[in-house]
Amino acid sequence: MEYFSKDMDKLVQELSRLPGIGAKSAQRLAYHIINEEKESAYALSDSIKRARDSIRYCKCCCTLTDEELCPVCRDEGRNHGQIMVVENPRDMGAYERVGRYNGVYHVLHGAISPLLGIGPDDIRLKELMQRLPADVEEIIIATNSSLEGETTASYIVKLIKPLGIKLSRIASGVPVGGDIENIDEITLLRALDGRVSL
Repeated sequence: MEYFSKDMDKLVQELSRLPGIGAKSAQRLAYHIINEEKESAYALSDSIKRARDSIRYCKCCCTLTDEELCPVCRDEGRNHGQIMVVENPRDMGAYERVGRYNGVYHVLHGAISPLLGIGPDDIRLKELMQRLPADVEEIIIATNSSLEGETTASYIVKLIKPLGIKLSRIASGVPVGGDIENIDEITLLRALDGRVSL
């Protein structure tokens, strides 16, 4: 039995496709959008369209940006000889919020997971290797403390160790199975400060 118009049902259906948004949350969001002033709803729609059309990967670190290089890679005041490898842009954002890391990043956009059919060629490892060894002094591996994150970290170590570049891993202040983006800033800071050489 249909309760709403087809357009309302379609809006709820599209919103429920977003990660973390179930049917009830999608319905609440749809009500909110419909009850907003038209200008606000159109501004949201236009922002989504503009972002989808203009955002791409940074040509250096592979994070999301609307320019050729992201603000971190463009910043000449940062230590470009120190690269922190993270799984996704949200992890990069978490470390940026801490405010103590002054190096640059490399975003893998995933982790190796044989069970899910995700191999080394399915994440941005090739782009990381293309950045080496040009003046790189240290690689900090900051993948999640999950099976996939540990598998990815081990694979990176095997690739980079022969190059003679210093390798370190964030300390285990990040709990096993925890996602970096959900960890508080103090724990992230301790993990960064307590990283270990590999």
